[in-house]
Amino acid sequence: MRQAFLFFICVLLFVPEVTALPRFALRGGSSQCIDCHVNPTGGAMRNRGGWSFGKTVLPMYPTDREFKMSNSIGENIQFGLDFRGQYLGVFTDSTAKTDFQKMTGSIYTNVDFAENISAFARYDFIWGIWEAYAIARILPNGGYLKGGTFQPNYGIRLDDHTAYTRGGDLGVLFSTGQRQGLIYEPRYVETGIEAGAYISDFALLTASVGNPRSQQFVTEPTYTVNLQITRSIGENFSFMFGSSAAIFRMQRLNANFQQEFPQVKMYGGYAGFSIGEFVLLGEYDISQDYLKKDSSASAMMIEASYKIVDGLEAVVRYDRFDRNTKVEKDELQRFVIGFEFVPYSFVEVRPQFRIQLEEPAVQNNSFVVQFHLYY
Repeated sequence: MRQAFLFFICVLLFVPEVTALPRFALRGGSSQCIDCHVNPTGGAMRNRGGWSFGKTVLPMYPTDREFKMSNSIGENIQFGLDFRGQYLGVFTDSTAKTDFQKMTGSIYTNVDFAENISAFARYDFIWGIWEAYAIARILPNGGYLKGGTFQPNYGIRLDDHTAYTRGGDLGVLFSTGQRQGLIYEPRYVETGIEAGAYISDFALLTASVGNPRSQQFVTEPTYTVNLQITRSIGENFSFMFGSSAAIFRMQRLNANFQQEFPQVKMYGGYAGFSIGEFVLLGEYDISQDYLKKDSSASAMMIEASYKIVDGLEAVVRYDRFDRNTKVEKDELQRFVIGFEFVPYSFVEVRPQFRIQLEEPAVQNNSFVVQFHLYY
């Protein structure tokens, strides 16, 4: 009850000046991810429209129009980059530690072979992540086929992988020796195919099948489906809702320390709305047999954001991960309170304070300042 009350108070305090990255599409009305990204389901490289948005609309002080710059080589080749690092501090009852962390160093390229056929490639030098696929927009109403290596389309694709609905902390802070979120951390990719169908101008249905492992014929493929509906009412109100499901094989050790691949069924729903500069997003997922046989885990995310001025947004997010829904008081819970500051084109700074909620109460909060350069 105390934690629920604390959550309510924090929302009241920060909603008047509180933002997500899918928030941009929601705040833009009935915009789709493909309006700003090469990938129809969002994330990674920005297309020409997304690059222009980041150059002129997003920052507090945009680059002077007289300064010539472009993300294109010739007429049909685009390039991009994404560099992230952070300064973090961990505070417990007995210690206070600070350090620097390199997060990502990616370069992108996209080549248009025809008006409706393109190929994208990304390599992350820090994590060694290789992602590459071709997209053919040959289905009715702008639908597409995608083939290659990519992250499947599940839930809300936040750019903060520490949300438990994505991949969690990856052991950087407060490692428990177990997974602290769903499978969609930055290194997770599948090799396979994806189909996307646009239903009128307000819905996108995607389905994919792929192999997440480097070996072949180890298990059957992973199947993922996602349906998202986005609508606008007037000029200042937009909403979206959707549902995702996935079936995959989870690699883990049993009680006898033997490798096994149990089948995991994961499903969930998400929703959000925007009123003017305020955006609220939420997602809830359930995973059966995810961490332990005959048990279910759940993940939840609620994020409120508000654009104070151009280039400055305030953000409050509540994360919750329940390892076993049948066991009480084993949940991971926290608030993430911070700002997203874009002083200049393609330069972002994110200060965040992360408050862990536990029973019994333990002092183990953290402070993060993330530096992000993209192009």
